[in-house]
Amino acid sequence: MAPDSAAVSRGCGARKVVGARHLCRSELDRFRAAAGESGPLLVACTQEAPLFAEIAGAENLPATLAFANIRETAGWSAEATRSGPKMAALIAAAAVDRPTPKAVTLESEGVVLIYGRDAVAIEAGRRLAERLDVSVVLTGSAQIEPPRRTEFPIRRGTVRALKGVLGGFEVVLDGYAAPAPSSRGTLAFGPPRQGAVAKADIVLDLSGGPALVSAADLRAGYLRADPASPAAVAEACLKAGDLIGTFDKPRYIDFRDDLCAHSRSRKVGCRRCLDLCPTGAITPAGDHVAIDAGICAGCGSCAAACPTGAAAYDAPAADATLTRLRAMLTAYRAAGGEWPVVLVHDGQHGADLIDALARYGAGLPANVLPFEMDEVTAAGPELAAAAFAWGAAAIRFLTRARPKHDTAGLAATAELAGTLAAGLGYGTGTAAIIAADDPDRLAEALALTPRDRTAEPPSSFMPAGRKRDLLGLALREMHRVAPMPVDVIALSPGAPLGRVAVDTEGCTLCLACVSACPTGALKDNAERPMLRFDEAACVQCGLCAATCPEKVITLEPRVNFAAFGTPPVVVKEEEPFCCVECGKPFGTRSSIDRVVAKLEGRHWMFSGAHAGRLAFLKMCEDCRVSAVTNAGIDPYATTERPRPRTTEDYLRDREREKRTGTGERDE
Repeated sequence: MAPDSAAVSRGCGARKVVGARHLCRSELDRFRAAAGESGPLLVACTQEAPLFAEIAGAENLPATLAFANIRETAGWSAEATRSGPKMAALIAAAAVDRPTPKAVTLESEGVVLIYGRDAVAIEAGRRLAERLDVSVVLTGSAQIEPPRRTEFPIRRGTVRALKGVLGGFEVVLDGYAAPAPSSRGTLAFGPPRQGAVAKADIVLDLSGGPALVSAADLRAGYLRADPASPAAVAEACLKAGDLIGTFDKPRYIDFRDDLCAHSRSRKVGCRRCLDLCPTGAITPAGDHVAIDAGICAGCGSCAAACPTGAAAYDAPAADATLTRLRAMLTAYRAAGGEWPVVLVHDGQHGADLIDALARYGAGLPANVLPFEMDEVTAAGPELAAAAFAWGAAAIRFLTRARPKHDTAGLAATAELAGTLAAGLGYGTGTAAIIAADDPDRLAEALALTPRDRTAEPPSSFMPAGRKRDLLGLALREMHRVAPMPVDVIALSPGAPLGRVAVDTEGCTLCLACVSACPTGALKDNAERPMLRFDEAACVQCGLCAATCPEKVITLEPRVNFAAFGTPPVVVKEEEPFCCVECGKPFGTRSSIDRVVAKLEGRHWMFSGAHAGRLAFLKMCEDCRVSAVTNAGIDPYATTERPRPRTTEDYLRDREREKRTGTGERDE
């Protein structure tokens, strides 16, 4: 590999850049000298990172170390001679601090429930009995030889439901029964009972049936193995034996329930996160949802899809991720790079595929900038919009050909980004998913990446704020530097942007939509009857349409760039209806007229001799109470009702018909 120190110097600006040829061996003293100075020190080598960290720790060198990979990602490539700007971009991105995510603590005391179908489960119990508190539950009808010594409980039962996570599983069992101590040739179980509840810290599933939880491979504390495979059972037992003590896992999602648009007044609006979560960590909780941080596996689909920013990825936060992306694209351009393609990938599958392509193939093209995230599915539309604003020619999301969990949310992000880019003149096919398990397939897909247009000159905005703020900022900047800017772009249903269309003829300004709107996109006016709309705040949750009693509201997914930074527009306003007694405004004329029209001549309280009571409806609350009291109206009085007819009445009518031959009846 031949690092391009000159290009790196251009891209990294004022930072001191020093080249080396054999830093981890013959030039190791050069590393010691650089690490001997306090401050940040980035070494462009990840293979020997453990060696450099060991030396710095053993010799108490004061530098703060960071590492960047420029070999497999840039230097080992058929286009290595043109990879200098990419090296600068990778180094600049790696130099950005990545904050340590918050943690959630899981505690396990080693209580394990082994759920199996035959003697394999009992043998697994024997393996773990010395380290863990074991219980075995057998399902099915297999004949089991009684153990000579009862070392741990053995029961019969079938799991009806399983919930929880490492340190807090709850298992509901049907057909739960204990064996008779007098069992001879085979275990004989007593009478079963339904709905028995067992608690455990660890669940080892050796039943051979379907997984007991969704996304089983992502649920901490739930282990599953094929009972027909001794090697798989042994590996699962080995893992279970280590699950005792205290464990920290990242708290991936920062959730604010006050921003959630799930429901209002028992009417469901947004449920994007509920539909996308692969682990079942998200459940409804009244007007908002609840996220179980222990179950959450960090795919980030909820944060990417959340339109309000209530669920925000926090490992790291969205603004920290965008800061790193900005450093990458800015350095690439400063070093002379052109047509950058951002390749978003994860640190496992994606990194391995890039490494294999570099070692056994042509490597990545010089203009493809790999951008690593913990999970690709955590990438939201704000990341794509910011990438285009900062000068990216295209963005690609690298996933498995057979993903571990649903990538529908990522597909929606790619579709939205592609629609926006095409509408603003950046070109078609600029945002897409590459689903590949083979490095050659990755190379083929990257070779087809279009080179249409980029922002000239690109934006340089600094990302700040939560997800929704970042999305608005990125969209404004993407529009500002677009090759062919337009004000309005139509989007597909389900997009997190749009407006509400109100049939003003049918709207009575009841303002039920205002009280239901979780983001304040729909507003009233304290001074007069008025409905206003702030399109920049609308997330298309649909709560306004579900709440509207007149059903005059429809959703129109779109992005209106002119709406960002502008005041709300007036949808409808009316003159207030003033009290006929005191002149105080207390409602709208359309609503009062509608109530009067529905009651006049149709309800006994406002018909005939009581028609004068219609005037009460045109009074404010104070004057109405006074008028009703002065008129001596009994609010519980009703018109005279017909006398109820009894069996005797019907029998008397029948006798009369027989005598007279007529159909006359008594009234």
